[in-house]
Amino acid sequence: MTPARPTAPATPAAPSVRDLVRLRAERPEAIAEAAARRKRRPLLRTADTASERARPPHPGRLMIIAADHPARGALAVGDRALAMANRFELLQRLCLALSRPGVDGVLASADVLDDLLLLGALEDKVVMGSMNRGGLAGATFELDDRFTGHRPEDLVRHGFDAGKLLLRIDHDDPGSLDTLHAAARTIDAMAAHRLPVFVEPFLCRRVDGRLRNDLGAAAVTTSIAIASGLAGTSAYTWLKVPVTEDPDDMAQVMETSTLPAVLLGGEVGDDLDGAYGKWREALRLPTVRGLVVGRSLLYPVDGDVAGAVDTAVSLL
Repeated sequence: MTPARPTAPATPAAPSVRDLVRLRAERPEAIAEAAARRKRRPLLRTADTASERARPPHPGRLMIIAADHPARGALAVGDRALAMANRFELLQRLCLALSRPGVDGVLASADVLDDLLLLGALEDKVVMGSMNRGGLAGATFELDDRFTGHRPEDLVRHGFDAGKLLLRIDHDDPGSLDTLHAAARTIDAMAAHRLPVFVEPFLCRRVDGRLRNDLGAAAVTTSIAIASGLAGTSAYTWLKVPVTEDPDDMAQVMETSTLPAVLLGGEVGDDLDGAYGKWREALRLPTVRGLVVGRSLLYPVDGDVAGAVDTAVSLL
């Protein structure tokens, strides 16, 4: 029998970022069409399920590029207050990152994912929709983090693969309770659709009016315990967790739950090499299954997006 030839990649609806505005104005239905024909893949590729021709570079692991920050008004990278504000530049950086070997997919809000669909950058990728973006950065209502992004039914309609929600808890802010309740019901809804949901929990507090996440071992342990117990089932729940202030605490912290977890990038600053070292050690823990990193890879200090992404992939 003659082996089947590989299917040629679909022609993108928008050949370049400059064509996006025209297409959005003239044929908005092109987004749904691109979503319907997108080539999908499993959340995790394993050595057991892969073909001989397509062995995954890191079986059972995930490397996801995060780009959902702008929808919460968080545009800064280091001391560059509006670094993520240029959408054309962000899309170019995302397309480059997604093209690198070993990158599994992207986490973003609907507007960014719609652009990437039209550009053809989501073929055979894990697509993760960002769900609660209402807790705008710096707002008085930041902890009443409403679900203003993807709903579970939106993810199903577009054929996306997972969702992500942010769960920040401040014992002194009653808005945290509303977010906690909404998060639990959203996890229920995602489980009803058999869609994975990545929960990113923090204990936090206000310092001089600004919200600060507590990365101490006790706080991260507590946040993991709370997130793991939300909703009527944890069958489809993943955790998205930070590396603790003292990386040596991570082994004990990650014993808090049996849920699979990925590491988030967070604010890395200029010390990307130091971040690589922390991620490398934490990735050795049994429940840690990958990385979800955004700004530090998309906007590295040296400007080498491909190099930063490739190094992160190598840690897996």
